[in-house]
Amino acid sequence: MPRLALYALIVCLLSVGAAVVSFTRGSAWLGVVWVLLAGLSSNMAWYYLRKARTAPRAS
Repeated sequence: MPRLALYALIVCLLSVGAAVVSFTRGSAWLGVVWVLLAGLSSNMAWYYLRKARTAPRAS
């Protein structure tokens, strides 16, 4: 697994946890921000995984 994909996956998991905590404490706006960050980081993780899988085939 590429290092950048792993970092993005860790950020995604941490932001999902932060969103859960924010929603349970009643801060909906902050929870929405964490959910958006989780979506962004999960897209980055998928991008880096696909890029690493297709890189050996291209060369």
